[in-house]
Amino acid sequence: MRQYHFFVYIMTNQYNTVLYVGVTNSLARRGYEHKEKQSYHDSFTKKYNINKLVCYETFENIHNAIAREKQLKAGSRKKKIELINSMNPEWKDLYNEVFI
Repeated sequence: MRQYHFFVYIMTNQYNTVLYVGVTNSLARRGYEHKEKQSYHDSFTKKYNINKLVCYETFENIHNAIAREKQLKAGSRKKKIELINSMNPEWKDLYNEVFI
């Protein structure tokens, strides 16, 4: 049986002022799409230049991933920042470390 992986991720802009939470089954592809602005014409990520992956979590079940995404989106900005700081205190772009 094939094993699947799903990712809940947080991205930001170069100034770390805007946070975006998403879910995907291909973090490499989705990160690339954000970086290369391959989103919808008037998308949130394009409008605010969201292109830096600062945090992600891995799941084997899509339902758990979606539940976590909803939990993060419903949570406060402070909680998201605390999560990022606990996993990536320097707010480095993890895309290059993980996928290149």
